[in-house]
Amino acid sequence: MAIRTLDDLDATDTAVGVRVDINSPLADDGALADDARLRAHVDTLSELLDRGARVAILAHQGRPGGDEFARLEPHADRLGDLLDFPVEYCDATFSQDARDAVDALDAGTAVLLENTRFYSEEYMEFDADRAAETYLVSRLSPVLDAYVNDAFAAAHRSQPSLVGFPELLDSYAGRVMETELDVLGAIGETPTPRTYAVGGAKVPDSVTVIEHALNNGLAEDVLVTGVVANVFLAADGVDIGRASTEFVHDRGYETEIERASDLLDAHGESIHLPVDVAVERDGERVELDVAALPPERNEPIQDVGRDTVEAYADVLADSGTAVLNGPAGVFEDDTFADGTRGVFSAATEADYTIVGGGDTAAAIRKFGLSGFDHVSTGGGAALRLLTGESLPAVEALR
Repeated sequence: MAIRTLDDLDATDTAVGVRVDINSPLADDGALADDARLRAHVDTLSELLDRGARVAILAHQGRPGGDEFARLEPHADRLGDLLDFPVEYCDATFSQDARDAVDALDAGTAVLLENTRFYSEEYMEFDADRAAETYLVSRLSPVLDAYVNDAFAAAHRSQPSLVGFPELLDSYAGRVMETELDVLGAIGETPTPRTYAVGGAKVPDSVTVIEHALNNGLAEDVLVTGVVANVFLAADGVDIGRASTEFVHDRGYETEIERASDLLDAHGESIHLPVDVAVERDGERVELDVAALPPERNEPIQDVGRDTVEAYADVLADSGTAVLNGPAGVFEDDTFADGTRGVFSAATEADYTIVGGGDTAAAIRKFGLSGFDHVSTGGGAALRLLTGESLPAVEALR
């Protein structure tokens, strides 16, 4: 069943609940440290307001008990700066105050309701019909005429604000959601040959991405980096050293070595392993050939080396499509940023480049890189689509 978009919504003087994902890094004083996620939703919100909608914005910030579990007043102020339309703030989510705030909206104005996760049921996951019975959905939906989900980054969750409203209201995908589904849901239609560069520390998810891409003919080549590369090197019989081995075992990834071994047996010609790696020795970056492993001083592997970057760059330069998911090393430390910067920069030489969200997008922002055709707003949600799984919030829109 097709998903309706803003093209199908008559927005004029319509009260529209819009779920966005503006969960952002915060400074020590509670101010926004990065407004990238707010900027992503500007097109959706501006279009609705320009068309005369009365917009009630729903969002979350942080996790209960976390340092960034905070009010959304700074987000409302920033949205007001980014949009050419007024954005009020209401410190309630579904109470009478919140409903009154929505009722009081004029055409072409918006209110950002308080952090949905201040309400305990919002941090739980439900089937859609049960989510529709929660206080948030059942109390707020009577003052809304329609619902728009633009929160792709949270679409892999089945929390009330994501799956409950479509049970009660006509529902639509916002422009962020629409674009993400169009791009990530149609990788099989992108230019070939396709190369996946897969790294990071979320090994089970990453191995599943590789498995799905190779078994379904979505990738001709896979370049492994990060902890994922360590797992594949171990599967290939390389002694990666005690420190890196303990890291893998402490996280329960022993079975991922077995999965990696099976993939190497089935698709070894398509999976490219690092030829050198970087460790820290006496406070300096030291690069070692894989043939020289394990490190003599038991240093953990923290990045790929320059020879690996060059080899991977050659593959990417001949690629029709490059899909990036996960950094090549501990990119937050400038000592070990070279691998991620080098691989990601090389990916822009492909004809078409797709970037997964999460740490991958964060690394691109850190390095100030450009030239990518699509940078996803979602980490976990993008991973789900890249592994062929469905997203609860998307299924609710169907």
